[in-house]
Amino acid sequence: MDIIRKLTEEFKIQPWQVENTVSLIDDGNTIPFIARYRKEAHGTLDDQTLREIADRLEYLRNLEKRKEEVYSSIEGQEKMTDEIAAALENAQTLAEIEDIYRPFKPKRKTRASVAREKGLEPLAAAIYLQEVNSPYPEEMAKDYIDPEKGVETAEDALQGAMDIIAEDISDNANIRRRLRNLFTVSGEVVSKAADPEAESVYTQYYDFSQPVNKIAGHRVLAIDRGEREGFLKVSVTLDPVKASNVIVSETLAPNESPCTETVRAAGADAYDRLIYPSVEREIRSMLTEKAAGDAIKVFSQNLRELLLQPPVKGKVALGLDPGYRTGCKVAVVDPTGRVLDTGVAYITHSQAKQLEAKSLIKSLILKYGVEIIAIGNGTASKETEIFTAELLKEISSGAGYMVVSEAGASVYSASKLAAEEFPQFDVSLRSAVSIARRLQDPLAELVKIDPKAIGVGQYQHDMPKKELESALDGVVEDAVNSVGVDLNTASPSLLSRVAGINSTVAKNIVAYREENGAFTSRSQLKKVSKLGAKAFEQCAGFMRVPESKNVLDNTGVHPESYDAAKRLLEICSLSAKDVAQGKAEELKSAVEKIGEEKLAKELDIGVPTLHDIIKELSQPGRDPRDELPPPMLRSDVMDMSDLTVGMELQGTVRNVIDFGAFVDIGVHQDGLVHISQITDKYIKHPSEVLKVGQIVTVRVLSVDVKKGRIGLTMKKPKEA
Repeated sequence: MDIIRKLTEEFKIQPWQVENTVSLIDDGNTIPFIARYRKEAHGTLDDQTLREIADRLEYLRNLEKRKEEVYSSIEGQEKMTDEIAAALENAQTLAEIEDIYRPFKPKRKTRASVAREKGLEPLAAAIYLQEVNSPYPEEMAKDYIDPEKGVETAEDALQGAMDIIAEDISDNANIRRRLRNLFTVSGEVVSKAADPEAESVYTQYYDFSQPVNKIAGHRVLAIDRGEREGFLKVSVTLDPVKASNVIVSETLAPNESPCTETVRAAGADAYDRLIYPSVEREIRSMLTEKAAGDAIKVFSQNLRELLLQPPVKGKVALGLDPGYRTGCKVAVVDPTGRVLDTGVAYITHSQAKQLEAKSLIKSLILKYGVEIIAIGNGTASKETEIFTAELLKEISSGAGYMVVSEAGASVYSASKLAAEEFPQFDVSLRSAVSIARRLQDPLAELVKIDPKAIGVGQYQHDMPKKELESALDGVVEDAVNSVGVDLNTASPSLLSRVAGINSTVAKNIVAYREENGAFTSRSQLKKVSKLGAKAFEQCAGFMRVPESKNVLDNTGVHPESYDAAKRLLEICSLSAKDVAQGKAEELKSAVEKIGEEKLAKELDIGVPTLHDIIKELSQPGRDPRDELPPPMLRSDVMDMSDLTVGMELQGTVRNVIDFGAFVDIGVHQDGLVHISQITDKYIKHPSEVLKVGQIVTVRVLSVDVKKGRIGLTMKKPKEA
């Protein structure tokens, strides 16, 4: 297989783009580095496409490796033919390769292998020939009676021969390919209740069927889980006549023979006993794999949006980790995330305790000038939100609050990392600090948590672990590198996500910082233990050093492009001081006058790199998240019972899934905007319109207080 040509066709890009991308990957470059600093080489492909190319490259190389293994095995058995070699060469999937290999694969003991040991293979071959003038199989079988071999009667011999024919039919790659395609096109996924009387969340699947080629991924995952939990019995069905027609067309001779019915019966046995169970498993596996792949994509997209939520900079934050029995844990952090104070407020206890809680939190707000309050959305969150809204009315401090997801906060607070960061605090107080910091800088805080524990998406606990971890780690890496990190304040967790930096080097960077003081230039990174030339090349452009005398050290301009950036400023009659003072318009105007193509040629760089340099020089120290709308802070609270149908509200998208999106409208219960209520236009998936963190205007469609369900719509009301 020509892998370059294959990738070119699949991704619909130019061969040179694929060749250069593969070469860059093989040279050990990271995806963020390739995406950001090798744009000319790959034609400005984005990081997501580059990751998909890398994943597909690995699959195709594994495919080629498997082909070689199978070829060697068959050749070693001296059974290789030109036909088999050609079939292997043309195989496009691992399933096709395994179909070809099936007849040659060493088998465990089967009915057919037992029959072969009894010497019945010649009888099977003679019957399968289906010669017009052959004797009837029952007559032919008499010649193979051999009590010593365990063949007592002609019926025994005939049954053994049919077992051999059935296995040969089952091993036929063409039959399996055709049946697999038929299942995909005409099969039905059917689920029934294991116990129709049992109560479960899977009742809609107690008598359910849908075509294989139409069933939605979230339904596949729901059915799979229902089956695992013992509530459902699931199968994939196919019209037996259609299946029989495939086998008949591949196995029966064109002319009627005394052996025809025996071969037909062996074919039916092959389908019922061997092929159907195997192909059904394959179809189920294919559906699950596709559904999981799609779910991982949605999870990844949601995680990306969550990580890139705009930070609330320069504000003192109060974090509240709600709780009933043990009280609400409180932490105040300064604008850099440093802990100023902690405490416990018993918000849900006696009136006296509530007054004490109010007094404590008021004093903390006034003492430290708290401007933003982050409330965890776990147990007792609603009571804490009501308490906070009432308190804010009493002190008129101008502070606002936001309910933030505390998913993963408990995992983090009990981790070794949190213990190292806050050895003086117990687990619950660490959670309050994490919640406060999540509002201040979601990315810096969420990188400390296993992405799987963050909980945006659906059925994440059912996903294949390796694929999910790989995808989510890629998302975190891309998010961190797209923002960049402050070399002098970043935690080891954040630094370890920078391209080219592992956890050991991240700790060494922090150790160097603690020993030698703040970094004053990017080049100082070269002095860090175990940070070699390759690692420096990969990471340097993503590190920011605001304290450096060289303004370029606080931009996304890579050190390899410093000379080009300086020459650009000279040509445009500007200085580093002008850049620091933010004279962006003068720079853009000068570039426009000279022309980008001419400038790029003169600087000996590509136009994409020139674009990036201009962008960075125009906004040194820029944070791409600052361009997004800020998070929506609240100062009052509503209850579900306050909602009425038709009421218009603003809310924040909390999760995007296959069938819609959940929106926080400030009543402690997220409402569902079904995919059919997102827009008047047809969309395949909610993510085409919505993303996590987006602020949207919705109208209430329905409220069920008893079940805790809110139906919302984003469609504009039809005029009367």
